[in-house]
Amino acid sequence: MGRKIAIEVSGKTLSAELNGTRTAELLFDTLPSRISMRRWGDEYYGDIGLNVEAAEDARAEMEIGELAIWPEGNALCIFFGPTPASVDEKPRAISPVNSVGVVLDDVSFLKGLPERIEIECK
Repeated sequence: MGRKIAIEVSGKTLSAELNGTRTAELLFDTLPSRISMRRWGDEYYGDIGLNVEAAEDARAEMEIGELAIWPEGNALCIFFGPTPASVDEKPRAISPVNSVGVVLDDVSFLKGLPERIEIECK
């Protein structure tokens, strides 16, 4: 793990730590960013304007609190529970994503937020 970032959402600030991947470095270089996000099950995703290829270790199975970049949608994803693609209680992306880090705080409050939110990453 490496650089720390803050994600402001709905009056709360979440601490997150980026991993050492190339995609995480590219994400860090876009900050600060305001992102309009949409909900898909217990995942929020939003276009961050980051055009990346799927990494060699891209995967669909995620962990609660994990952050990823979805190459097909140029989107930052925040996973906080099962999605419509899940086969159990674990989050699952619609297609492989590049993991970029993890939220260090409790993300369960995201379950109570509306379909669309605005976040700020810095």
